[in-house]
Amino acid sequence: MKKSVSFAAMFLTGLTAGIIIIMVIAFPSRAETAKEIVNINEDAAHTWYAPALPEKLNFAGEQVPLERWEVREQLDREILYNYYWQNNILYIMKLAGRYFPMIEQKLKEHNIPDDFKYLCVAESNLLNATSRAGAVGFWQFMKGTAPAYDLEISTTTDERYHVMKSTEAACKYLLKAYQKFGSWTAAAASYNCGMGGYNSRATHQGTNDYYDLLLPEETQRYIFRILAFKYLMSNADKMGFRLEDHEQYAPVKTRSVEVKSSITNLATFAKENGTTYKMLKFLNPWLRERSLKVKPGKTYTILLPAE
Repeated sequence: MKKSVSFAAMFLTGLTAGIIIIMVIAFPSRAETAKEIVNINEDAAHTWYAPALPEKLNFAGEQVPLERWEVREQLDREILYNYYWQNNILYIMKLAGRYFPMIEQKLKEHNIPDDFKYLCVAESNLLNATSRAGAVGFWQFMKGTAPAYDLEISTTTDERYHVMKSTEAACKYLLKAYQKFGSWTAAAASYNCGMGGYNSRATHQGTNDYYDLLLPEETQRYIFRILAFKYLMSNADKMGFRLEDHEQYAPVKTRSVEVKSSITNLATFAKENGTTYKMLKFLNPWLRERSLKVKPGKTYTILLPAE
């Protein structure tokens, strides 16, 4: 019995040794593999650094108190987050070529500071986005709030997706908020948490100054997010975001058609007007269905590609 066990042990020992030799030949050691990985990382290494913060910064002409450490660190956080999201910044810069001229004009018409175009960037990245809470469009209006600012929502239309009309609606809100709070910074913050929400916290804490208020996390970051976009986009070349003028998306040339009666088939309507259903929807994202219901006395303006 002992001889049998000894022979089996010898056989297993020999077999194990053979397997080990094969593995050593076939596979590199962990040390060697780690060494190769380190060498690869050294060859492809990047140096990551924190971009310099501005010495002075304002929002809509109102100074940001950067001498305060907590304010400076809050701005630093948002600049870092967005500075290293390079593809997003570059894409927004491309879209800005198409949409900023219209937004800037609307803000100017209502005597609202130009900086509020960066609020639009913070809200939607200049896209007709839909948030988890159900806010929609460039300016992220909620369904319950939109009608108060003359944005129609019906079975076939949703003007929160209408860039010009939603910008007009945002202007109305911001003017009302500025009249209430006497500060553009407070008006911008209230755009995130609502005038009621901002006012209740300001009343409780005994100050109307955004930088002195303790607000919900999203609103606490909101102004600094807007400021980060302003700083990065206004100093794009210096910050390393280089985009030639011809690389920006140009405004689409269009012609307008007034519609005073219902359209049962928008695809047919598009073909009859020399375009496609896809292009019709691209230029008029507020058209939400395959048809358009028009109430008596109502007129819609539909954009079509310029002839």
